[in-house]
Amino acid sequence: MEMIHYEQSGNLAIVTLNRPKAMNAFNYDMLIELEQITESIRINPDIRAVLFTGAGDRSFSVGADLKERRTLTDLQVKRNVLKIGEVFTAIDQLPQPTIAMMNGFAFGGGMELALACDFRIAADSALMGLTETGLAIIPGAGGTQRLPRLIGEAKALELILTAKRLTASEALDIGLLTKVAPADELQNVTFAFADAILANGPIALQQAKYAIKNGMNVDLQTGLALERKAYELTIPTEDRLEALQAFAEKRKPQFKGK
Repeated sequence: MEMIHYEQSGNLAIVTLNRPKAMNAFNYDMLIELEQITESIRINPDIRAVLFTGAGDRSFSVGADLKERRTLTDLQVKRNVLKIGEVFTAIDQLPQPTIAMMNGFAFGGGMELALACDFRIAADSALMGLTETGLAIIPGAGGTQRLPRLIGEAKALELILTAKRLTASEALDIGLLTKVAPADELQNVTFAFADAILANGPIALQQAKYAIKNGMNVDLQTGLALERKAYELTIPTEDRLEALQAFAEKRKPQFKGK
């Protein structure tokens, strides 16, 4: 059975962690598969947004496969930690907007995958957290870096050092989630959010994401220069002219990503 299920719906890529009996925990082979799919998405011009979710109705992902972890040498554990960090960084750096549809538990590496996405939409029944200190380790796939950048240093310290499990409502209140939906409406709400993104110019989407994410880590003047360069790339596009023509004709633009 494939450990990552991939499909494309129009211009939306849907990546499903597909080990429901293992609560979609990550083993090494699954990480390799996810890495390959992520790279294929990066270079596919037809994909304008990406959705990550978990198979079944219980878990987005509970993180590392602890059954596998017990069988590994220290060297193999280092290999796994390096690989999961590399894969999540590749997801973080995808040019397309990314959404985590969190259908259940999201702990440890599962939460770190969600943090590597641009948006997080969760079922109201979902529980989540960076719980690694409870296992005498720390988040090792970006959690100690991405969480404080998202919700602030003090709150991130609190959550990581207490290994707290958050409800979806609590996570929404602190800005960890973009939206919360009833479990039976999660897919509809998430796809509607994706459609709102996909309605816009695909080159503009990528350039706006690039400017925001890269500008956050530099001083303001450098960030403004990044923004100007990103804007300039949209000027000669067919899509920009199509948007102007559609506005004049009072119709919806038909973007081609050119």
